[in-house]
Amino acid sequence: MSSLAPATDVLGAMITPALLISASGTLVLSTSNRLSRVVDRVRILARDAEELPDADEGEQSDARRVLIENQLQGLSQRALILRSALAALYVAIGFLVATSIGVGLMTSLHWGQNWPAIALAMLGACALLWGSVLLVREGRLAIGSTLEEMTYVQALIAARHPNSRRPPGA
Repeated sequence: MSSLAPATDVLGAMITPALLISASGTLVLSTSNRLSRVVDRVRILARDAEELPDADEGEQSDARRVLIENQLQGLSQRALILRSALAALYVAIGFLVATSIGVGLMTSLHWGQNWPAIALAMLGACALLWGSVLLVREGRLAIGSTLEEMTYVQALIAARHPNSRRPPGA
């Protein structure tokens, strides 16, 4: 039974990064979905821009044009941040898989050094942290964009229906 204990320790050490790999994979899926939503939103705004009247049609069309321009600028920033976040998350997965492989190799080769596996795990965790920071930043941009659009819609409603009640806090 004593020979089984080191094997289970090694397997446990190899499988431990799998939890972070799983978390990274979930974030990759979520980030891919967020990127898809950005692409869908750009397509909607492109259609809206095609339907805009000529420049001399009035103040409301100017406001809509400005909103579309601002939204596209924000979506461009979001797409670039999401690209970086995806790259960071894929790098994290790579380092964490390398950690598992490194633990297995170092044990099977009876190499007394454990710093390479620790370094790989730390690099993977740092990449995961960086990807998460980028996702927080992108989320803040998404919320800012939504709030800008809500302000536009509220102004549109107020202009068309001056006697309508504004929601509390607006």
